[in-house]
Parts: sequence; C-alpha cells; structure tokens
Amino acid sequence: MAPTPIASVERTLYPWKLHITSTAFWIGEQPTQNNPVPNDDSSWDTNWVENYGGYDDPDPLKRVASHSSGDFRPKHFVPKLNPFYVALPYNDKHRSGYRPEASKVIPWFNRVPKHGNRSTLKGRWLQVYSNNRSCYAQWEDVGPFEVDDWRYVFGNSRPVNTQNQGAGIDISPAVRDYLGIANSHKVHWRFVEESQVPYGPWKKYGYVAKNETSMPNLDAQQRYFEYLKRVRDEQFRRKTKTQLENGQ
Repeated sequence: MAPTPIASVERTLYPWKLHITSTAFWIGEQPTQNNPVPNDDSSWDTNWVENYGGYDDPDPLKRVASHSSGDFRPKHFVPKLNPFYVALPYNDKHRSGYRPEASKVIPWFNRVPKHGNRSTLKGRWLQVYSNNRSCYAQWEDVGPFEVDDWRYVFGNSRPVNTQNQGAGIDISPAVRDYLGIANSHKVHWRFVEESQVPYGPWKKYGYVAKNETSMPNLDAQQRYFEYLKRVRDEQFRRKTKTQLENGQ
C-alpha cells in the first residue's frame, strides 16, 4: 500500500550541513562594520521588531536562559514570536515574484500554498546541533550577506560568503544560549518538517501549529538518537591513545 502524502512528509529526512560557521544576529540589531544591514525589519516582515514585541537584546545579563524552566528570551518582555529563529543566505522572493530557480531547488515549493506570492521559506523549521545539544528554530530572515546561495542552502556546496569566517547561518540569542556556544562557532544544521519538531522552548512563545498533534513522532526521535550515537562513536574513534589514557 502506497504511503499517504502526510506519512511521506513525516518520513522526510533532509541532509545535514556540517561544520557551518554560525554568527549571532537579533531582532532590532543596528548596523555595524561586520553587519551593515539593520534588523529592524526582516526580508519578509517589515514590522519585525513590533511584531516580536521589542528589541531582542543579546546581552546575557538582559536575558533569561534556563534549561530547567525552558525559558530562553529577553528579560523585559514576553516575545510574541518564536525567539528561536535563524537566517540563511537565500530568498525565494525576487521583485514581484519568485526567483526562477525557486520551484526547482526548494524541496517543498510545490506542496505549500502560495498566498499572495508570500515566501515559501519563512517559518520553515531547522534542527541545529552543536556542543552535544540539538535545538529547533524557524527560518525568519535572509543572510548572512548573501541572498541567492541556493547551491549551499539546498545543495551540496559550501557557503559562498567569505566574510565573518565564511559564516553560513545566523542564529538568534535564544539558539546561541540554548546550545551554549559563542560567535563563529561551528554547527551542523538541517531542515525538518513541522511534524518532526518535538515540544521544547522553541514552541513556548509565539508558535502556532499548522497541524499539531499530541502524539510525538517516535520514528523521528529514534533516528535522531541513532544519529547522536554515530556522532559519539565517530568522536571516540578519532581520539588518540594519549587522550584515551588521560580520560579525555
């Protein structure tokens, strides 16, 4: 019996992008030498700061970051949008329509509605892995620096950007704090379907499910655990004899 379209989507596994340099960015960020574009609005939201609820201050002293409570947000207000967001260097929108390659390179392009020529990328979920932790975030802006690097975002190429150590993904303060990483840290990331995203801090604020169910996707969780085991095994194999003898 052929799988239903929903079942097929739930079993979709997108490839990992490995060892990608990440840089922090945030809603309301003002221009600097390393980031000449302000983030008062995004490529897809002209009222980003207002819709979020305020300035997403990256200062750790002005943030809540607690794994025990599941709170990762600015201290002084409750965000109206998901504080777990990222930017990738591709925009499917171009002038009044879509880029000519969009329908060919975006895996989900032909199965999502095109309401008023809105972006098919905004809000898509990613899994981001680093520092022995995995979190989930939504694609909400375009960058760093490039807007049409589809060969990296959807293909097998490395990022074409050479600035900021060849950064290939911008991550929000919440993603940074959850993973416990510094700027320019290497991460692995991949796209995931909404049905594959487990409940966590990334669904605590501003998230509205499209077709949310109360049943966890056990197959997806099992595949993720198997991935973690492979990563740990590979790290063990790469250790030297001296490291093993010293308990490293």
